Amino acid sequence: MERKIILSADSTCDLGDTLKERYHVHFFPFHILLGENSYIDGKDICPEDLYKAWREKHQLPKTSAITMMEYEEYFRPWVEQGYDVIHVNLGSAISSAHQNCVAAATRLGHVYPVDSCSLSTGTGLLVIHAAEMIEAGVEAPAIQKELQKLSQKVSASFVLDTLEFMRAGGRCSAVAAFGANLLHLKPSILVQNAKNGAMCVGKKYRGSMEKVLEEYVRYELEGREDLVLDRVFITHSGCPDAHIQLVKRLVAKLQPFKEIFVTQASCTISCHCGPGTLGVLFVTK
Repeated sequence: MERKIILSADSTCDLGDTLKERYHVHFFPFHILLGENSYIDGKDICPEDLYKAWREKHQLPKTSAITMMEYEEYFRPWVEQGYDVIHVNLGSAISSAHQNCVAAATRLGHVYPVDSCSLSTGTGLLVIHAAEMIEAGVEAPAIQKELQKLSQKVSASFVLDTLEFMRAGGRCSAVAAFGANLLHLKPSILVQNAKNGAMCVGKKYRGSMEKVLEEYVRYELEGREDLVLDRVFITHSGCPDAHIQLVKRLVAKLQPFKEIFVTQASCTISCHCGPGTLGVLFVTK
């Protein structure tokens, strides 16, 4: 007998409430640690709370991955009701969540974890593809296998407006941050699919954020013929609307994507990149 499928993902997929409802996705939130308090990402804390705590108290937020036991408790009711579960994780090079999810799946059975090898809506692109495959009647093991292949074709990159959060979190040196600020550099961060989502510094841009964003979008999209044009994400960590609209107009001008989605990054993603970060994420052929 064919088993029905539940679609689930770490909250770091950054799809937002509208797409969550549209694609019938369940989100499992990460934990956010701020000062002595623990919060649930997207439920009782938002990115602006993180930035306010940093500006006013110099409190740097930390994140805590979902444990094996938490995943097991989360999946168990569905499995006992006779469902298969597809769950898409934050890249395994970024977090231990996927490893913990695999351990829970092994204990329960009928849970099919996918290492997105990505973050934010790079993961979200896989979630949407999974939803379409479920709608088409594809079985869970085949969906898991297809998503793992597709993870290598997702392009995820971001431009940082400030290195302050990365410096404070020990992810870049004070010297590097000072040099970037002095030279008005805005580095791009690339997600390396082949390394399970490990990140590296890509092209470095210089100038005002408006100028940088235009150059970044053109570099990523202009003249390319290897793109899957079903959809593209513009995901940000709290950017001025003028910047978002500038990028959206340019994306529409450069490539005929069928859908352009704009989403805001979760606390988990935002606390590592800081405010003003923006990325364009899509799938390649």
